[in-house]
Amino acid sequence: FKTAVALAVAAIPEGLATVVTIVLSLGVTKMVKKNAIVRKLPAVETLGSASVVCSDKTGTLTQNKMTVVKTYTEEGIKDFTGDDSVKELLRYFTLCSDAEIKGEGNERVTIGDPTEIAMVEASLKMGESKELLSKTYTRQNEIAFDSTRKMMTVFYNTEDGIYSFTKGAPDVIMARCNNTFADAKEANETMANDALRVLAVAKRKWEAFPLMLESDQIEVDMEFVGLIGMIDPPRVEVKDAILDAKKGGIRTVMITGDHVTTASAIAKQLTILEGDQKAVTGQMLNEMDDATLEREIENISVYARVAPEHKVRIVNMWQRKGKVVAMTGDGVNDSPALKAADIGCAMGITGTDVTKNAADMILTDDNFATIIAAVKEGRGIYNNIKKDVHFLLSSNIGEVITIFVASLINSLGFISLGVPLMPVHLLWVNLVTDTLPAFALGMEPPADDIMNEKPRPKDESFFAHGLWWTIIWQGIMVGTLTLTSYIYGNNVSHEIGMSMAFMTLSAAQLFHAFNIKSTHSILHRTIFNNKYLWYAFFIGLGLQFTVMYIPGLNTIFKLVALDFPYLSIALLLAVCPIVIVEIVKVLKRIFFKEN
Repeated sequence: FKTAVALAVAAIPEGLATVVTIVLSLGVTKMVKKNAIVRKLPAVETLGSASVVCSDKTGTLTQNKMTVVKTYTEEGIKDFTGDDSVKELLRYFTLCSDAEIKGEGNERVTIGDPTEIAMVEASLKMGESKELLSKTYTRQNEIAFDSTRKMMTVFYNTEDGIYSFTKGAPDVIMARCNNTFADAKEANETMANDALRVLAVAKRKWEAFPLMLESDQIEVDMEFVGLIGMIDPPRVEVKDAILDAKKGGIRTVMITGDHVTTASAIAKQLTILEGDQKAVTGQMLNEMDDATLEREIENISVYARVAPEHKVRIVNMWQRKGKVVAMTGDGVNDSPALKAADIGCAMGITGTDVTKNAADMILTDDNFATIIAAVKEGRGIYNNIKKDVHFLLSSNIGEVITIFVASLINSLGFISLGVPLMPVHLLWVNLVTDTLPAFALGMEPPADDIMNEKPRPKDESFFAHGLWWTIIWQGIMVGTLTLTSYIYGNNVSHEIGMSMAFMTLSAAQLFHAFNIKSTHSILHRTIFNNKYLWYAFFIGLGLQFTVMYIPGLNTIFKLVALDFPYLSIALLLAVCPIVIVEIVKVLKRIFFKEN
């Protein structure tokens, strides 16, 4: 009965569930400090296997700090300097916006979308504020912007009559105007090629306010006024993050509502668009059937002028190719794509509540680089969980081997060994000297070269790359050393043999944690980068000596205080896992180098 109980205790890694949950929770806490709030615990693990990141451009890859730098009217393209020649153009842009700039003390407070704020700021430079314009322009009604129309229209009552002003995507606006300037399309392309975000504005005079606000009846027959080009510089840290992602086998794809030329120019600056890779529009995407898109998707790095349904289709197609997809979004319309992605990343600053609720992770700084930092942490956490499973299972197999082999020898009748370890010994090992190093291994910082590894396949087994065999042979190693210690001591007395086995098993597992810490040699420079593992080692060793050498406690555990010769043999056997595993690591390095 004692043997059966001991085997049951030895076989079950009692601390595993607790350790894994705590490791995931600690990972979430670390990510918060790096501006990523993980809403769903399993997403921490999924992040580590991300192989495609579909990112919005504005605010995520760029700074979302728009500034008007060029204007285009019938006089041609000009650098914006605040002269009166473009005063009327910027007035119409400002009137067709919801942004406001208010002064509070010595500071100005901006309210609204960064693109519209840039327009209002440009008008302010020429002495026209919204408050001043409201004296002659009375706002009456509007047709709000949406991502399908790519336009916004506002109605005003003026001294000169009723006008509607419409701003939006240049190609869409120009297609609905009765007039355009001869070189307007070329001007749009020129500014877009300079990585500027280009918007157009048009106006229309009305005899009376229309009763039905239908786009097809309102946003037609307009008079083209001109274009503005705004710069939204890329975030400084994004380019390095994209290069890190490439080293780690992670593909970055830009999905934006901007003009394809503007998107391509930014994508080239950030090394998203390289070589023969393509940039396509939402219209081109509509013309592709699923078979064509599946064939072409790995060659496409930029999607411009896309609608929300396109995002879902892109995510689904990458998943069909077996990729783990992360998707960013901020608007309500992005929610389906975030739900469809393996990891939905909502914007914490500009994101809506609906988007945040649909996401697995929230970026509190709306920064693409945060995603790659989170992927790095995710990979580290996944590796740490594997280390914990490796450590706890190999330790438990060592315990099972010790009990089982001794019982087998006893049953064969050649020699009477008795039970090497009692259930209380195994419980102590599993709950104290096992669990402390396991927690410490879970806090191991990600390896410096972790982003040089390729993402693990979606269907890869947790025990891939020979982990099962490693766990088994290392468990046999720990069990054999423990049994050797027991047999040596048992020749003197059963109590000494049991005490030696207990000391060898506990200490061997404490030493073995350093083997599992890294694939590098134990003498590698990272040996001191995890202070918690050292704390666990010394605390574990201290507790082990406490229960063995303090009178009363050793009686409860049915142990004897080992004399120095027996203690030194038990500890010498406990150090052997370090030597054996180091030899195996050297042989592996030689083998892989030769191959």
